[in-house]
Amino acid sequence: MSDSSPPRKSQLALDFKSATLYALRVVLHSNDTTELISALAQRMRDAGSFFENEPVVIDANLVEQAVDWAALIQALRDHNLHPVGVVALGANLDSAMACGLPSVDLANPAPRPTSAPVADKDVPVVAPPSSKEEKTVVPMAPAIPEVAPAAMVINRQLRSGQRIYARNTDLIVIGAVGQGAEIIADGNIHVYGPLRGKAMAGARGDTSARIFTTQLDPELVAIAGVYRVIETRLDPSLLNQPTIVQLDGDQLKITALGK
Repeated sequence: MSDSSPPRKSQLALDFKSATLYALRVVLHSNDTTELISALAQRMRDAGSFFENEPVVIDANLVEQAVDWAALIQALRDHNLHPVGVVALGANLDSAMACGLPSVDLANPAPRPTSAPVADKDVPVVAPPSSKEEKTVVPMAPAIPEVAPAAMVINRQLRSGQRIYARNTDLIVIGAVGQGAEIIADGNIHVYGPLRGKAMAGARGDTSARIFTTQLDPELVAIAGVYRVIETRLDPSLLNQPTIVQLDGDQLKITALGK
């Protein structure tokens, strides 16, 4: 039997390839449209341009009452945010999909491996050599099979408008992060140089993530979505000093290294 279908072209007009997308999750705690629009405006004022032009997924799992999706979608677009999906249940999911929002799965990612000090008994011990014997080494304990992804290392200065996202790992920047630059990591962030831009660690919800820098003077810092806009100069004990930013409950805590 002959095949009468036309021959395939070696190069088609489009192709499918994998892509990694970073999207904000907008979590609703109310269905009141006025309250939502007011809270959105406040958040965007606080964050400046940090979230502008970002894709967002609206999470309405905590809301049982009906949401005015059309008004909420328009409010997000008015702030240069781009709704790309929804997480919701029942009638709210149906009405959101009717407004053009596809249902998405925001299942929690696998937790990142945590590190722990090695027990003294597992540290290799070197016996002092005698004149008649070779140096001996006690064998190490078997290695842990799970290996965390290697950190992303950026060995240059980041200028205004530049953005770096380290997915599923830590981010190390050796150089200055200038005003208007943005650095994002699912894990920790280390900046060996001035941090003058915006930094978000634990971007996918890792509340144990931290931000380390040798010189702190940022526009915005955030851990797992909890952020602080630096509108006034920091305390002299922190400004341009080596510091750690971490979560303490639901508040950001900034402390000087070594204190």
